[in-house]
Amino acid sequence: MKQDHPKLSTRRQSTLLSLTRSTLYYQPRGESAENLKFMSIIDKQFLQTPWYGSRQMSRHMQREGHRCGRHRVRRLMRLMRLVPIYQEPNTSKKNPAHKTYPYLLKELAITRPNQVWCTDITYIRMERGFLYLVAVMDWYSRKVLSWRLSNTMDVGFCIEALKEALATYGPPEIFNSDQGSQFTSTEFTDVLKAAKVKISMDGRGRWIDNRMIERLWRSLKYECVYLNAFETSSE
Repeated sequence: MKQDHPKLSTRRQSTLLSLTRSTLYYQPRGESAENLKFMSIIDKQFLQTPWYGSRQMSRHMQREGHRCGRHRVRRLMRLMRLVPIYQEPNTSKKNPAHKTYPYLLKELAITRPNQVWCTDITYIRMERGFLYLVAVMDWYSRKVLSWRLSNTMDVGFCIEALKEALATYGPPEIFNSDQGSQFTSTEFTDVLKAAKVKISMDGRGRWIDNRMIERLWRSLKYECVYLNAFETSSE
């Protein structure tokens, strides 16, 4: 991002980079250097053992010589939106006021592009903080159709990514997500309903129901995020 670019305004540059406006002026989230280190360790371990809840993760941290208690681990995992493959009571980001939808992909033969799309949000480590990344992906081709970065978990950046994918590729038959509050919100589901898209949602805590995009996060983090110390969102 160049503030003094002769031809492109900062707004246009942020659009081309798929950055929300708030992320353009991103300031690192208010976590200590120690917490940021712990978050990086937790993130890497969770990719290896996605069934680890806060208890198992805190034990792992202690075995590795880190003084990080369970309550601290739980808070950091919630901040990073990490939910184990089983679902403990009260750890979900589900909003009880939002409607949820049945899982439509069980035993469904996915044989062509634009039949099923999926989406998810993940945590991206920065040099002095972190961002959230949302992506919309075609299940069959595994192509990333759109993405957005944000420094908050507000639904806005998810809607931006969804609208971009719809405008570029047309609507899919089915759209699958987890039961996170961003995806169950009426603002998000209304966009899908207006496009005549069937809505599918994973079972609570069942990461395997959205396994294609989970594989994307794993590849992204091991091949890019963990190998670089990004200082700004535009990088």
